[in-house]
Amino acid sequence: MEHKPYKKAQDGDREEFSGEIIYGRHPVLDALEVGKQFEKIMMQVGTRGDFEKEVRNLCKAANIPLQVVPKEKLYTITSNNHQGIIGIVSPIVYQNLEDILPEVLAKGETPLFVLLDGITDVRNVGAIARSAELAGAHALIVSKKNIAAINADAMKTSAGALNILPVCRVSSLQTAVEYLQRNEIELLAADMKGKTMLYETAFKRPIAIVMGAEGRGVNYDLLKELNGTFRIPMVGKTDSYNVSVATGMVLYEVMRQRLQ
Repeated sequence: MEHKPYKKAQDGDREEFSGEIIYGRHPVLDALEVGKQFEKIMMQVGTRGDFEKEVRNLCKAANIPLQVVPKEKLYTITSNNHQGIIGIVSPIVYQNLEDILPEVLAKGETPLFVLLDGITDVRNVGAIARSAELAGAHALIVSKKNIAAINADAMKTSAGALNILPVCRVSSLQTAVEYLQRNEIELLAADMKGKTMLYETAFKRPIAIVMGAEGRGVNYDLLKELNGTFRIPMVGKTDSYNVSVATGMVLYEVMRQRLQ
């Protein structure tokens, strides 16, 4: 396989990523077939035929985001002959939610998961992972779409937590919600319109916390599928807390209740 270290570009046009890439049709396809973990695959617009179908199917099966981009985008990442495809290698190994939950239950522990909806700042993801790991969360759950990449900045901000805390990448958060609910885990979202305050919410039972992007919050279509919401107290005039700070506050309350 062809590997090349890729350093963050300085001109503002390149991908905000620092890590390993694999490029070329055969190297990328071979890596996909053996289960290599990718943050995403970028394929040149106009790619057709059996190769395109195979890449698309393999990405779908592994919940790897596939982006179709102009060839100019690919050349900002490498000037070598990429043959219309580049894979950004993930610095972590993604876990299967269906494997994590049975392990938690087998240990006799009370499940605690954190779902992230539409959080696109890598440093927020890293900071949330750090708080989640320290508060005893069993996994971070993210969708393959509308989420910040787990890259070098996220790893650094997590202070090592992303090397410890399992991260589950799912095809959609709705699918994850349905799976957790079937297993008697309640899904609760932080919502500025929530009628119940954070400190009034019971967190000792099996719980999954859903956190949305600042300002927008949790997507409405997802919100209506959840079991409930709660509101974090605010007395100032600023619109909302930073999402990583808010998540830390929620996880502290969960931990406080469970340690009583």
